[in-house]
Amino acid sequence: MSTHRPARLIDRVSLAVGRGLLSGLAGTAAMTVSSTVEMKINDRGASATPAQAVTEVTGVRPADDTAQQKLNTLAHWGYGTVWGLGRGALDLAGQRGPLASLLHLVAVLGSEQVIMPALGLGSPTPRYGASAAATDAWHHLVYAAATGVAYDALAAR
Repeated sequence: MSTHRPARLIDRVSLAVGRGLLSGLAGTAAMTVSSTVEMKINDRGASATPAQAVTEVTGVRPADDTAQQKLNTLAHWGYGTVWGLGRGALDLAGQRGPLASLLHLVAVLGSEQVIMPALGLGSPTPRYGASAAATDAWHHLVYAAATGVAYDALAAR
């Protein structure tokens, strides 16, 4: 006789949320490293788009450059961490592994291409040229891959 009982829905959802947030944090850390290295190689400054998006959505306007940088960092880490919930939702829908990571990448990158222009924060990345589109896609691939590896490792425990 088995003592194992099926997980209740609330337990499955709670685990997916926790794993999603932790894996989104890990993915954001990986993307931050990737973009920091790329910015140094290409001698370019950090994007202010995360802070600009917060300003557009909430009306919060940083008082100075220091406040804008803090808001930018908070928005970047918050956005990436919360997007980990998408990975948890894929798990609840029965998807893990590379396919789930690919679906997550499509969702994250695709939403960026729609949301930012809708907020008046530029055009879809391909309009800035192949190099900008490839760089943007690379950073999001790093994010989705790291998020996926972290999620699947947590789910395997």
